[in-house]
Amino acid sequence: MRQMTLRVDDRLADSLKLAAALHGQSVNAYAQSVLNAAVDPAFAGDEATQLRERLGRAGLLAASPPASHPAPDNGALARARRRAGRGRSLASFVVEDRA
Repeated sequence: MRQMTLRVDDRLADSLKLAAALHGQSVNAYAQSVLNAAVDPAFAGDEATQLRERLGRAGLLAASPPASHPAPDNGALARARRRAGRGRSLASFVVEDRA
């Protein structure tokens, strides 16, 4: 058996730990199950559909938690968009810093 080092962002690592715990498995065992399901060529469809189907059949498809906040109303969204277009661009800060 080979050992691999895999870099993932903190949020993904936390989600992986939680999913493994919910399935009563170690992170290593759960990740190995997910990876096995991801590379199984027995399923059809586009790549994303194949992966979701494989994970579902393996009992490893984690449900996304519902959003914990309501969507902003259209007026608030329009006001935020208007404000977002003001000010200096990020590129101007980069150019200034390089000078």
